[in-house]
Amino acid sequence: MSSWIRPHLRHLPPYEPVEPYEVVAARVGLPPERLLKLDANENPYGPLPQVREALARLAYPHIYPDPESRALRAALAEFTGVPADLLMVGAGADELIDLLLRAVLEPGDAVLVCPPTFGMYAFDARINAARVLTVPRRADFGLDVAAIAQAVERHRPKALLLATPNNPDGSLPARHEIEALLDLPTLVVLDEAYIEFVDDGGPWGRERSFIAQVPRRDNLVVLRTFSKWAGLAGLRVGYGAFPAWLMEVLWRIKQPYNVNVAAQVAAQVTLQHREQWAPVVDRLRGVRRDMLRALADIPGLRPHPSQTNFVLVQVTAAGLDGRTVRDRLLREHGVLVRYFDKPGLRDHLRISAGRPEDMPRLYAALRAVLGA
Repeated sequence: MSSWIRPHLRHLPPYEPVEPYEVVAARVGLPPERLLKLDANENPYGPLPQVREALARLAYPHIYPDPESRALRAALAEFTGVPADLLMVGAGADELIDLLLRAVLEPGDAVLVCPPTFGMYAFDARINAARVLTVPRRADFGLDVAAIAQAVERHRPKALLLATPNNPDGSLPARHEIEALLDLPTLVVLDEAYIEFVDDGGPWGRERSFIAQVPRRDNLVVLRTFSKWAGLAGLRVGYGAFPAWLMEVLWRIKQPYNVNVAAQVAAQVTLQHREQWAPVVDRLRGVRRDMLRALADIPGLRPHPSQTNFVLVQVTAAGLDGRTVRDRLLREHGVLVRYFDKPGLRDHLRISAGRPEDMPRLYAALRAVLGA
């Protein structure tokens, strides 16, 4: 029966998400409330109280959701300045990445990524039988714009997928670099999952976002999410701005009821009360800045600059590697951080910004593990 499976999928390695909170807690023998979860870049405060109240009053969970998410798209148009007819909502930005690639890729087509970066780009490309071209980032995780331009000219990829800021290191390309990439003959997909946390981005990252340029550019897609800044990761709701020629196809191929009623309501209420959320975003920026200083003061660690709600740190301590540090933080201290066993990231840990009162526990655990 396995011969029925499409050949390119038979040995496709799975994407490796973080394990569920309660599964990890059971494995290490701790109650979930004893864990300090800093491994998935979630907002530690959860959704706004108004969101919880709206979900408790949900009137029609037994009725299929609006397949076009019309009320939410209208709210997003007001929030972003992009016309609603160029906006689509998805079950997280992950769904929109997959939908976009299904719309444009033929088997054997190429997409271009710049590792180390978010693994879903290559994962979804391979599901769609595409070739994944790579232009590695520089040692400081910056983009090699000249090499990207050469790769586009030589291989003609259908799409260039970039996280801006990048995950897992938190770097943000300069505006002129992105503008240079937009002049290339390829579809440029900017994943702005963390744009709200950029220091000089203004309210909600508007000063550094490219989403307002989508209506006037035929080769630009911008993806955003409610998972990070808005505390809705568990409800899976993201959105994207797409050129008109692409929207027509996306509407035809997307699943009809892809965003559930609860997620649509939660996102709408979040946008209605977003000004109450601004201090929380500022607080998480502050925690990230404090993390950079605190981690730099711990011998055996080298943090990288970040414009997100996380910090990537290299383990430089003699006799220890990143995996060991990750495992001991969990086993001995109940602290979860992310370790990546990939080229360019070995001996690196990605640590999410938590609540200010929780961070001393992280620093004490790191010092204990590192013997610092």
